[in-house]
Amino acid sequence: MNSMTHAATPAVTPEGTPEMSFIADKLLLFGATGDLAQRMLLPSLCALHADHLVPQNLCIIGTARSDLDDAGFRAFAADALDKFLPEHRKPAIPSFLERLSYQALDANQTAHFADLAKKVGTPDKGLAIFLSTAPSLFEPTIAGLQASGLAGAKARIGLEKPLGTDLDTSRHINDAVGAAFSEDRIFRIDHYLGKETVQNLLALRFANIFFEPIWNAHYIDHVQITVAETVGLEGRVGFYDGAGALRDMVQNHMLQLLALVAMEPPSRFDPAAIRGEKTKVLRSLRPITAADTVTGQYRKGAIDGNAVPGYDDELGRPSGTETFVALKAHIDNWRWKGVPFYLRTGKRLPKRTTEIIVQFRPVPHSMFAQRGAVAQANRLIIGIQPEENITFTTNAKVPGLDRGGVRLREVALDIRMEDAFAGPTKRIAYERLLLDLIEGDQTLFVRRDEVEAQWAWIDGIRKVWTETGITPAHYTAGSWGPTSAIALTAKDGVAWHE
Repeated sequence: MNSMTHAATPAVTPEGTPEMSFIADKLLLFGATGDLAQRMLLPSLCALHADHLVPQNLCIIGTARSDLDDAGFRAFAADALDKFLPEHRKPAIPSFLERLSYQALDANQTAHFADLAKKVGTPDKGLAIFLSTAPSLFEPTIAGLQASGLAGAKARIGLEKPLGTDLDTSRHINDAVGAAFSEDRIFRIDHYLGKETVQNLLALRFANIFFEPIWNAHYIDHVQITVAETVGLEGRVGFYDGAGALRDMVQNHMLQLLALVAMEPPSRFDPAAIRGEKTKVLRSLRPITAADTVTGQYRKGAIDGNAVPGYDDELGRPSGTETFVALKAHIDNWRWKGVPFYLRTGKRLPKRTTEIIVQFRPVPHSMFAQRGAVAQANRLIIGIQPEENITFTTNAKVPGLDRGGVRLREVALDIRMEDAFAGPTKRIAYERLLLDLIEGDQTLFVRRDEVEAQWAWIDGIRKVWTETGITPAHYTAGSWGPTSAIALTAKDGVAWHE
């Protein structure tokens, strides 16, 4: 799964029909002067350029409302790269800037797209489009691309979230995009899927014989998925208050992690097989009840000893938007019947972490109990951020003569990715995703039926909140959320991994 070994391969439609792929020689970036472009997209593309992973003839055209010319955009990009590109890659900046050009665009002005098409020109091989824009601009942007000839058969499009606010709006956006681009040319982005440790879930499960036979309800007691942030609104006021933690984090990132943990073994390593198995999991999610959901909103407190304001203080007014969600989910299929999946995410929590905990059941009988020893149930910890690592806890005998009884202790088998793979360059998620967009590999992108299955489940949760009058409970910034989140697992005899 190393992007350095990528080659253009035939894309596959949901029905399994191969489509001819191409490596794009033109990349069109919408929102090219935005925060995402500065922090992630431009540094990622420059890193790929520095390592000679993109075609030599790849031209990158930026577009946004900002009134810039080619020289102005190159100066803007140079400043962003100076801030966010690692030092060892900065010598590549001057040659990378030569790839860049720019065309100002107001997406609501259809006539502007003719100028954009003229700037893009006719690709020799194909056009890759990265669309990061407000939901209100999706339809006019797609219409403009289609009217100007930029949505032809040799064009593919990458869509950055948010793709709607519920199932209906998501379908509306997908219909609009689908009217101009066939499904095999639509790349819906979830940047978590570009993270190496997330991709390693597939290798961990399906390339190791000792995990898959016990990856089921008979051996696994429960699964925990936590995505914790220490930050608050951080300049996302307009978007976040209209979305909340459920839509912002659970609907996409967390459900994709759940699907990768729970999916059946795909028959092949290709987009159709992998995404098909994920979709089956998402469609098997049991509707959430009021007893299985907790929602919260942070109040002022302290993070790492520093005082931070409450959500209402940051927002400047009272709000009913949740900044914390905890859920107890079930997957009603043969493999996972009866196994709870506990999901937890929130802002202003004590530490930044994304991790998956697979808690195995205890041994059915411990012969060591007669000697006073307690054998702890094995546990697999998959750390995704801030550090990427895999830890498996096992029981080992404590050295000694055992005259006072046998003693067992948990010993961690720890694999730190940075130590295990000291040679290959560590890449941020967008490097992989942008390269896959350019080359036409849909494996790490989300299919329409996946998105709609996710939204259907999320809409059900919001309906429960509305019908039962559930509103966010307050929690102190720097804590692990409302006390009811602890009770959610405690009633099953489970404690959150902290």
